[in-house]
Amino acid sequence: MEITENTPLNLAVVVGSNREGRFGPVIADWFLANAARHNDFAVDVIDLADPAHDLPTALSRDPAPAVRDRLAGISPRLAAADAFVVITPEYNHSFPASIKNLIDWHYGEWQAKPVGFVSYGGMSGGLRAVEQLRQVFAEMHAVTVRDTVSFHNAFGHFGEDGRHQDPTGPDTAAKTMLDQLSWWAHALRDAKAVRPYGG
Repeated sequence: MEITENTPLNLAVVVGSNREGRFGPVIADWFLANAARHNDFAVDVIDLADPAHDLPTALSRDPAPAVRDRLAGISPRLAAADAFVVITPEYNHSFPASIKNLIDWHYGEWQAKPVGFVSYGGMSGGLRAVEQLRQVFAEMHAVTVRDTVSFHNAFGHFGEDGRHQDPTGPDTAAKTMLDQLSWWAHALRDAKAVRPYGG
């Protein structure tokens, strides 16, 4: 397929928590509604609570057939992405092991692509998890965008229907982050079309 300026950017949204009783789907639904309003993106949701994405923590250069099957279901989707958004809670001042495991099973899939973050938690709003993820993605040769979306004391901001009770500020923050992600994704996609990244 020929890629033009009008070709939608493939945005992979990684829902990072696989914890029992997680709040992640509420945050994800809110974010996906915002992403749907941004005309630059075609969105693919990768939910790490899906058993099909349950990768072992023991990494291997020669995975067992069952692991290869699971990688076959997720690796091409990461490779096809032009950009990523990681939705992460903060556990014990850091991000969940499920996210690190997904990152560690892959390498080239992340390279020369932008990453944005939506975080949630208690008083810190998940920002400590984001700052640690920035270091990890730098090692993957990815580019993290400056602006993030964070929910401090996230449970108190959403009603029983899952809707944010005062969405103006968060919606504006999401648009800012998506605009930055779009710029970087276009710039990097165009650059790689001229000169493949050699990281």
